[in-house]
Amino acid sequence: MDEVHAEAAPAKVNLALHVTNRRSDGYHELESLVVFAGVADELVARPAKRDSLKVTGPFAAAAGTGDSNLVSRAVAAFRSRWPDHVETGLAIELVKNLPVAAGLGGGSADAAAALRLMAGLGEADIAFADLSAVALALGADVPACLLSRPTEVRGVGEILHPLRAFPRTHIVLVNPLVPVVTADVFRRLQSRQNPPLPSLPAPLTRPAQLGLWLAETRNDLEPPAISLLPVIGELIAELARVDGCILARMSGSGGTVFALFASASRAHQAAHDLRERYKTYWVAAAPLTLPD
Repeated sequence: MDEVHAEAAPAKVNLALHVTNRRSDGYHELESLVVFAGVADELVARPAKRDSLKVTGPFAAAAGTGDSNLVSRAVAAFRSRWPDHVETGLAIELVKNLPVAAGLGGGSADAAAALRLMAGLGEADIAFADLSAVALALGADVPACLLSRPTEVRGVGEILHPLRAFPRTHIVLVNPLVPVVTADVFRRLQSRQNPPLPSLPAPLTRPAQLGLWLAETRNDLEPPAISLLPVIGELIAELARVDGCILARMSGSGGTVFALFASASRAHQAAHDLRERYKTYWVAAAPLTLPD
């Protein structure tokens, strides 16, 4: 293998998230439209005698190291399933650019990036279905993060329908840097059996189409998250007033709020204005990844 290999772990954004059922095992069935933004954590791997993980970057302190980190767990799970695929140990550096417990799938995206990286190091091809099964055992969001492209997600995260088309759009992400614990949000969820997502237009090619569809959807975790952290609701209201905003909503279980734009210039201007106003918040503007 070459001396250095790198893999990006893009931020995952739930444009819509419907909680449709709670199963007898305690897991929730969801329906979601998931997209990925051009802002990411990064993994860099070098051959070594044994596997190791170093976490750097602006959010390293909150990410954790060692066996508890999802990257370490992903590497161990991959080696257990395919023990001879990667011949050397790997010294992995995780550059943590995304806030933690932010509703952006950061840990899941990191784990998925580790699986993609390791799968690419060996000579044999690994079927996506097999890699996805390992991913699902690591966490419900990890299979979608393996794809890192616009995808309808159902079940507990195992049913994936990648979109063949998606409009060119840009997103602004804002996080007040207060962690939101997913379990706390679900505990405050009043209804666990809600209507499913409406059918998507086919093909979905224009921002106006996307906006009309999103107007008929929800994030069912948004109200309980706002009850825990009211600033989420304040940010949504402020972003919704920005000129050109197609939709403002919370992503995942929070506390990141997003605004969707058809124009890159309007997205970057909105991000600039937000940084000026909220100097202690994390703010990013980026394009959304398109289907291959």
